[in-house]
Amino acid sequence: MYCFCEQKETLVLKVEGDVGADPLWCNQCSCNFDLEDIPISDELKGELMRWGNKYGKWIDWDKDKLIPNGIEMEEEHNKQGSILTEKVKKELRGKYRVKFSPSTMARGYANNQ
Repeated sequence: MYCFCEQKETLVLKVEGDVGADPLWCNQCSCNFDLEDIPISDELKGELMRWGNKYGKWIDWDKDKLIPNGIEMEEEHNKQGSILTEKVKKELRGKYRVKFSPSTMARGYANNQ
């Protein structure tokens, strides 16, 4: 995958949710990859997009605060992300190393309330 790293290419990907972004990134330079460019099944691409689109649902963005059960929602999101990461690893076996970067956003909001 071509990215912004000095060597212009990475073999280490991370699965990470973020608002408005596809959930696959370069683990070094944080370049966000278009899922369409990743050599995984369309089924897995769909699962990743559905998962990624749920990122941050535990935050009331208008009030900038954690919603009730927000920490539990984030924990469930992280569990699903970990499962999806294993699926990505399986499909990319031998081509890329894949890591999971769990969200910790809810805890930050909880500590500030």
